[in-house]
Amino acid sequence: MRVELRDIHKSFGPVHANDGISLTIPAGTIQGILGENGAGKTTLMKILSGFQRADGGEIWLDGRLADIHSPQDTGALGIGMLHQDPLDVPAMRVVDNFLLGRAGGVRPRRRQAQAALHELAERFGFALDPEAYVEGLTVGERQQLELLRLLWLGARVLILDEPTTGISALQKEALFASLRKLSQEGRTIIFVSHKLEDVENLCHRVAVLRRGHLVGEVASPYDTDRLVEMMFGRVVSLGSRLEGQAGKRVIELEEIVIEDRRMTIGPVSLQAAQHEVIGLAGMEGSGQQSLLRACAGLIRPVHGRLRIDGEDVLGRSYHGFLRLGVAFMPAARLEEGLIAGLDLTEHFALTRPQPGLLVQRQVAQERTAAQIEAFKIKGTPTSLVESLSGGNQQRTLLALVGQDMSLLLLEHPTRGLDIESVVWIWEKLKERCRAGTAIIFVSSDLDEILHYSDRIHVFFGGRVSPSLDARTTTVDQLGQLIGGKGWPEVSA
Repeated sequence: MRVELRDIHKSFGPVHANDGISLTIPAGTIQGILGENGAGKTTLMKILSGFQRADGGEIWLDGRLADIHSPQDTGALGIGMLHQDPLDVPAMRVVDNFLLGRAGGVRPRRRQAQAALHELAERFGFALDPEAYVEGLTVGERQQLELLRLLWLGARVLILDEPTTGISALQKEALFASLRKLSQEGRTIIFVSHKLEDVENLCHRVAVLRRGHLVGEVASPYDTDRLVEMMFGRVVSLGSRLEGQAGKRVIELEEIVIEDRRMTIGPVSLQAAQHEVIGLAGMEGSGQQSLLRACAGLIRPVHGRLRIDGEDVLGRSYHGFLRLGVAFMPAARLEEGLIAGLDLTEHFALTRPQPGLLVQRQVAQERTAAQIEAFKIKGTPTSLVESLSGGNQQRTLLALVGQDMSLLLLEHPTRGLDIESVVWIWEKLKERCRAGTAIIFVSSDLDEILHYSDRIHVFFGGRVSPSLDARTTTVDQLGQLIGGKGWPEVSA
């Protein structure tokens, strides 16, 4: 399907998110959309998919003016969007979410849906249990489910907003192979991403947005430096590796075993010391998220010992861990980290001690304004958190974490962020490391794992590798371990 966006405008108060954007995407094209966080990429795609109404402009599909008022209209037209934060019903099972939007009711098609889900999941290399509840899935697994659902619904234009943030390198290869096949079949793929490598490897052409404007279009092959300059107006580097001497041990895990809904994880023995960054790598659902939550007191291990600053804390609550200086930043920003409907002032008031019984609104707003400036959040004290871009939500999460924490546990800390925001987030994290904080983080981006970690642990089907030195480990070695190869060598 040929897609034409003509002079699209969209404003949110004084912010002109889309300022006269015109873009033509031929049928069968894999079109990349690049831009810094807040550039207007997601807004433009939400307009195309019917989730938002444009203030001005037109959308043409196969040479016909499209009358789009809602996602139901775009679904009927064959347009489907995979959002960065999946739209699903956590209290329902996987197969029932898979059926959402399908004509004919849920129950009569359940068996057919299970077969289709299994077939599509095998095709992409995903592992989804049809009878599992969505609330028990990771963010990456929920993205996988939504992608398969859109394909089953027959989307001819498939919009993918940051689809590789929660999947492994092997799963990404399978996804890209399937997307190329879909484009050869005539489907139009719109691939929104901050990852230059993904765009360069997959997309036939790329449109670059900056501050609501379309600054240019480029066809393959690409010049990476040129794309970065188009995005930011300058070249951005990843920054230097944090070099420092590890201090005293902050957390120690000894023969920890966790019973997950699908597997037994461990036994795991690892430590993290002051000034250290420990990266956890593996396919989505291999156990690394469960281990991170056990370190935060959100999951109780069934065996082993867990010590914080030498004190045995196994069995204590999350608040008990928090009082000991352990902070957890989840990947699901708007579900577990932030509260939709509350503004930034209310968030900072909730996480900071207040003088007296009542919140002094003026004082709270002044403190919030200071944090907004310090963390470069594009918003105001009265901005609702759900109105912020993904990058600004992530900055807000980091700003809410107290500066005196001894251990930071991070799930996909740069999920959905552009390269400039990634560098900025890690500069802030490295400041904390220099001050004595230990960091343990999960990421599906192997380059991020290798560049920012001191040591790495790889997860595969509940097994956990010994500590690997990030300075002497390669992307290929990590990829092999994540795929289940080379374990005898590292375990010896």
